[in-house]
Formats: sequence, structure tokens, C-alpha cells
Amino acid sequence: MKYKVIVRVVLKPSVLDPQGAAIERALTAMGNKGIDSVRVGKIIEIVLEGPDEKTVFDKVNIWSDELLANPNMETYSLIVEPIA
Repeated sequence: MKYKVIVRVVLKPSVLDPQGAAIERALTAMGNKGIDSVRVGKIIEIVLEGPDEKTVFDKVNIWSDELLANPNMETYSLIVEPIA
């Protein structure tokens, strides 16, 4: 069966985000009000085959730990969706 896995990677709250700060300043300069903070991350979509959802989740979780996210600076979450 095929699955699409969405990996959402964001900086840990304790890590400064200069890109997010620049976007926040630009939005404020454009006249937008009420913005408390902006954080920039990345979304990675992977389509793969696997026997079941748990196996696919576990495999992509390992990939995320080893390659897709820097565990010192980032956290990640996974969403696994079966593809019909």
C-alpha cells in the first residue's frame, strides 16, 4: 500500500529564528497589527510503499531523526496518510 507522510520541521522555541524575525518585521512594516511572532519551518512530503501505517511511521521517524531534522535545533511531527 502507498502512503504519503508529511514531516513538519520547526525550530525549537529556544532557538533564535532570524528568518521568522525578518518576516515579522516586514509584516509589521506593511501595516499588519497584532502579530506576536513568526517562526519559519519546512514541510517535507514523502510518498512511499509499506505494509502498514505503523511500519511507515517508524521508518520515516528514523529518517527524520537521522537526516530530515537537526535534533539539537529542531523538532518534527509526522502525519501518515494512506493513498487510495
